[in-house]
Amino acid sequence: MNAPIIDPLQGDFPEVIEEYLEHGVMKCISFNRRGTLLAAGCSDGNCVIWDFETRGIAKELRDKDCIAAITSVSWSKYGHRILVSSADKSLTLWDVVSGERISRTTLQQTPLQARLHPGSSTPSLCLACPLSSAPMIVDLNTGSTTVLPVSIPDTSNGIVSQSRNKFSDGAPPYTPTAACFNKYGDLVYVGNSKGEILIIDYGTIRVRAMVPVTGGAVVKNIVFSRSGVYLLTNSNDRTIRIYENLLPLKDGLIALDDLEKTANELDGVEKLKAIGSKCLTLFREFQDSITKMHWKAPCFSGDGEWVIGGSASKGEHKIYIWDRAGHLVKILEGPKEALIDLAWHPVHPVVVSVSLTGLIYIWAKDYTENWSAFAPDFKELEENEEYVEREDEFDLVPETEKVKESDVNEDDEVDIVTVEKNSDFSDSDMSQEELCFLPAIPSPDVPEQQDKYIESSSKLVDSNHSGSPLSDDAGPNERTTNHASSPLEDNSAAEDAVARLKRKRKPSEKGLELQAEKETLKDDTFI
Repeated sequence: MNAPIIDPLQGDFPEVIEEYLEHGVMKCISFNRRGTLLAAGCSDGNCVIWDFETRGIAKELRDKDCIAAITSVSWSKYGHRILVSSADKSLTLWDVVSGERISRTTLQQTPLQARLHPGSSTPSLCLACPLSSAPMIVDLNTGSTTVLPVSIPDTSNGIVSQSRNKFSDGAPPYTPTAACFNKYGDLVYVGNSKGEILIIDYGTIRVRAMVPVTGGAVVKNIVFSRSGVYLLTNSNDRTIRIYENLLPLKDGLIALDDLEKTANELDGVEKLKAIGSKCLTLFREFQDSITKMHWKAPCFSGDGEWVIGGSASKGEHKIYIWDRAGHLVKILEGPKEALIDLAWHPVHPVVVSVSLTGLIYIWAKDYTENWSAFAPDFKELEENEEYVEREDEFDLVPETEKVKESDVNEDDEVDIVTVEKNSDFSDSDMSQEELCFLPAIPSPDVPEQQDKYIESSSKLVDSNHSGSPLSDDAGPNERTTNHASSPLEDNSAAEDAVARLKRKRKPSEKGLELQAEKETLKDDTFI
């Protein structure tokens, strides 16, 4: 679509279902960094990679050791690896190009979500959020795990509060805890069951800061925008909150060290809160004040200007879109199927949602062409009108026509090798080759299938017509049928196929002449 002819007042958010993808029962989705490939985890343990430009399957990762449903998929930064978590408590790392399994790790609990370390091109560390234990850092090469803290012991008056520390050991009853890396992966942000956001240095397994969430409700989801400037949380109080990240995108640990020095006069929880107030600040809150619904899989748009959340109500497929200022701008209503996962395309105004039935719906913008913006003298007509041309409209007047000379120097060499850097991916390492597309392997038609069809058709006609429906000596117009056994119309396609095989070619005029000459020679010889 040409950008100048698009009405700029339409807004950069999707409006209608453009297409849907179908392959088994898909459960979760994830775009690669450029949005050219879409990975989907299925209920049978397979991971399907769709080419999002052609809407075709580019690769299917099959693990013979895994037949349980996939719970999450995660791309590496440059798209060469995919991490798949499954309901059989396994984490599997795949090489995307070769389709080979790099490693497989089995945890003690089912991982609801797993994310690869975002700061490495070939990561071996991941952050896993199990169903009934604390989040952990997993080394995919060795299988070793490091459990992260999910609460802060309250040591006021020298007594450890049992109410604050009751979930710290991960013992049941336990609420699943949400966690995510920051942009470059040097810190982990954990949203716990007491309505707190903990900033953790996973290298030393230490809580460096704490930010209390308004209302103290359980944090169900926590995710950063792609730029790393904003943090989103989804809580049990049916509210989506946006926090602005005050720490530098790089060297966040160094900034935390400086903040600790300024808060030396405080101690314990108060010190962590003081540091946390300088790390995150509440920016916006989103909720449906009428229906008070719970939200499913909220996330940012690629540029961070929009926030979306799916309705968690059963039997409805609704997606709410807000701008970052907090205004509800669109409600997308899909089929009567529950929504289970959601993702916004990294570059384009496209949203992809997964329904409970396993279909992937692609929501895109309904573009309206504004040709008057492209050509100011263009006039749009409501209906057809008869055009009356002027008498001299098509007369050539060479002396009045002037051809504008081109300013382009035709002798200059055209650079077709250098790739301009995309401002949307300013953190790209140009020395690292990024995987954007997978080679397509065409599957040719198998000729044996056609032979089997003709053979089966021949058997079908012979069985339906007791006797020979077509005589081998019959001409092209001498077809004999048996209407008593089966109507000819029921097997017209099959009978026509067999008839074409059994017909004899009609002799040409030259052939008839030669045949007549042979008969004459036979008669002369006999006489």
